[in-house]
Amino acid sequence: MLQYVVKRLLGALPTLLVIITLAFFLIRLAPGGPFDTERPMPPEIAANMERAYHLDRPLPVQYGYYLLNVLQGDLGPSFKYKDHSVSSLIAEGFPVSLQLGVFAMLLALLIGIPAGMLAALHHNRALDHAVMAVSMTGITVPNFVMAPLLALVFGVFLHWLPVAGWDQGWKSAVLPVIALALPQIAYAARLIRASVLETLSSPHIRTAVAKGLPLRLIVWRHVLKGALLPVLSWLGPATAAIITGSVVIEQIFGIPGIGRHFVQGALNRDYTLVMGVVIFYGVLIILMNLLVDVIYGWMDPRVRYD
Repeated sequence: MLQYVVKRLLGALPTLLVIITLAFFLIRLAPGGPFDTERPMPPEIAANMERAYHLDRPLPVQYGYYLLNVLQGDLGPSFKYKDHSVSSLIAEGFPVSLQLGVFAMLLALLIGIPAGMLAALHHNRALDHAVMAVSMTGITVPNFVMAPLLALVFGVFLHWLPVAGWDQGWKSAVLPVIALALPQIAYAARLIRASVLETLSSPHIRTAVAKGLPLRLIVWRHVLKGALLPVLSWLGPATAAIITGSVVIEQIFGIPGIGRHFVQGALNRDYTLVMGVVIFYGVLIILMNLLVDVIYGWMDPRVRYD
């Protein structure tokens, strides 16, 4: 097992290097610079600033400096947030993004799995069609459309929940969590429905039905575990997608998470902050996928780690 984990981590290094390289050159190709302001600064000061951050050097040399710092665990200082390093900004914003992601994923599982199972157990009936219709709506309407609609209805018209901010306790989290969770609820429901239908058609389940075992017992003992394995495969990328997907949601609801830092960093051409968030998300996605693979192998011994 340990050998497998180490091998996967080493195999992820080239992927991470490609992510860093692409992000570095793409952000540099964007028009504007980190020290462009409405009031141009004196040329001497601008030259000193660029020299301090190696921005006066050729692009490949800048890339080499940055890569060397990353290898030493240093993501550099923020260009715009004075007296803050990129690592401290990520450490400050990630707990907020993590809370949003965890609550959204729990909501997706608590609603998506039962809905999918009910749809499968009532296959081709009204309940099945209703669940599939709602889930299709959840998939087709992106969260950057759903989020303003939720804020408009529950914040502006009904005054039940705050439209933006992160200073009113659990009330501040309700609308962002729902907006983040809705597409994942739809995916989970469709996935578990298909998985349960496939498991119900397998020979050992038909044998159990023929023996007259109660359906509830068959589902609990024989269907649930097999049906959850595809959901487990989906769980890792989905969790990473929810946390990284909060970039848009945090901006819409004015939440001080890591996603908001990323958007503001991109708008301000804060090169080091954008790069730091990209690297952080890249590592997060790699680790989530690895964790799911390990759990998958533990639940299904047929999966080998070699």
